[in-house]
Amino acid sequence: MADQKNTILAIVLSVIVLIGWQYFVASPQLEKQKQIQKQQEVLTKAPQPQGPQTPSANPQSPSAPQTPNASQPQTPATTQRPATLTRDQVLTASGTRIQIETPRIRGSIALKGARIDDVSLNDYRETVDPKSPNIILLAPSGSPMPFYAEFGWVAGDQKIKVPDADTVWTRDGGNGALTPDSPVKLVWNNGAGITFRRTISIDKNYMFNVVDEVENGTQETLQLFPYALVSRHGTPHVLGYYILHEGLVGVTGDGKLHELQYSKIVDKPAEIFKTTGGWFGITDKYWAAALIPPQNASLTARFSSGNLGAAKTYQSDYLLDAVSVAPGNKTQTQSRLFAGAKEVAVVDAYEKNENIKSFELLIDWGWFYFITKPLFKLIDYFYKLFGNFGYSILIVTVLIKIAFFWFANKSYASMAKMKKVQPMMEEIRKRHADDKVAQQQALMDLYKKEKINPLAGCWPILIQIPVFFALYKVLFITIEMRHAPFIGWIRDLSAPDPTNLFNLFGLLPFDPTMIPVFGQFLHLGVWPILMGFTMWAQMKMNPSPPDPTQKMIFDWMPLIFTFLLASFPAGLVIYWTWNNFLSVVQQGVIMKRNGAKIELWDNLRALLPKKKAANDN
Repeated sequence: MADQKNTILAIVLSVIVLIGWQYFVASPQLEKQKQIQKQQEVLTKAPQPQGPQTPSANPQSPSAPQTPNASQPQTPATTQRPATLTRDQVLTASGTRIQIETPRIRGSIALKGARIDDVSLNDYRETVDPKSPNIILLAPSGSPMPFYAEFGWVAGDQKIKVPDADTVWTRDGGNGALTPDSPVKLVWNNGAGITFRRTISIDKNYMFNVVDEVENGTQETLQLFPYALVSRHGTPHVLGYYILHEGLVGVTGDGKLHELQYSKIVDKPAEIFKTTGGWFGITDKYWAAALIPPQNASLTARFSSGNLGAAKTYQSDYLLDAVSVAPGNKTQTQSRLFAGAKEVAVVDAYEKNENIKSFELLIDWGWFYFITKPLFKLIDYFYKLFGNFGYSILIVTVLIKIAFFWFANKSYASMAKMKKVQPMMEEIRKRHADDKVAQQQALMDLYKKEKINPLAGCWPILIQIPVFFALYKVLFITIEMRHAPFIGWIRDLSAPDPTNLFNLFGLLPFDPTMIPVFGQFLHLGVWPILMGFTMWAQMKMNPSPPDPTQKMIFDWMPLIFTFLLASFPAGLVIYWTWNNFLSVVQQGVIMKRNGAKIELWDNLRALLPKKKAANDN
């Protein structure tokens, strides 16, 4: 009776865990992913009410205590546009634009304001469908979900007219597009003897270089503060995963990483950093816009939030120390903007070649980056050899098994010994059937005598958990894994297996997950099923735990994990399945060497219905 109660309790607890996971984790994750996909569609289709182009409230920076206005880049409100404008309409209405044409991105820069506010990524699309729209990274103010970069000068105590968001620049020579081989030069005179020039260039990947020059044609010395900002209007939909940062991000000159979620800065004072060099920006899961000031320059960086009507605004910016320009002289300042996909090789190359402090942290490798990043490098190495990340995962899994081979052998050998003494264990249970304490003590003495670790069966699973987590991180954060196909129906290793047992893997023309109330539990693909079976097979290679409750938990665990991992990235499930299969083979060889009987086949036969004895009638 007690065993039945324990069995029922184990089943109830398992069901509670399963339902809790699906309700609080799996379903919200799927919903957030749908929201993010809709967000990208909105960028090109949906309108949004308009207001000023940039937030107007910026906390005072401590970098220039004698010039209180120097902390506030002056970007006055512009004329409001109709609330029905789409992104394309805003681009058209913003006046003359210079096209951006590179192998990796396309877009444009308006002569009005000279902001970098129109960037699409040539190599990335919203879905695995090659005909789906390209990812839009930056969008102009006045369009749905603006996201842009701005550069300029701030006057100190002097009343100097400096270029702002309403300034209409003139192109200084040339009439073609901005390309890696053709920079764009702009010029504007403030009408009071001061000429501002801007040269914008771009490399073959995602790095803009902006050189601002000011020429003093007046009779007094000018004092100006160079600034740069990245601003986003409206709170974007984020995945909300604990292992992934989305929001404001930067690294100060001391190499310290600063991350601030959108929700942590809303309606709160700005976070200000006095530093030398570093970089600062706003990041999404796969894309980012980051400002890189001169790495030897003293500056004040800031993360801030504001309000633009009903919408929230978010901004990363920096303000360099003041520069003086004597009459008849000129000076210039340089800033760079990364605006693109967070590709590991590209980001690492920028850190190395451009000497950008800890730029690799633009990718959220996490606390265990010393495991996660090398694991990605290994997978990427085999990808370059075989051209398929799925094959790479299979190969790396074999290498991981080899790395843990000795440890796993010890565990499996211990389990094989445990199997050999199974008859003695049964005899002890019968002899001390009425005295559980004496039974446990006798079993422990037997384990000690035979040098058996009763928990050895758990170690092969436990030792792979750090690798499992690291691979999960790699699949989740690296853009290289996004939309990476395997074979057959797996067209995206970073997404769950798209097949579903509950519609007979596509034979029935409906989506079971759309059923009200219970639909969220009805997603179970082919690879999760294979994973569950291999996990069950691995456990059935081992002797059953002596305690009935433990036995029931272990019997139900493969089923529970099958449903839990159904919503995980397919690449992770493939890894776990392949790893389980290799473990079964490895354990089988070791058990055979130790003369232990392999119980897997007997356990399979035990699942078949038993014939009733003749005397049962």
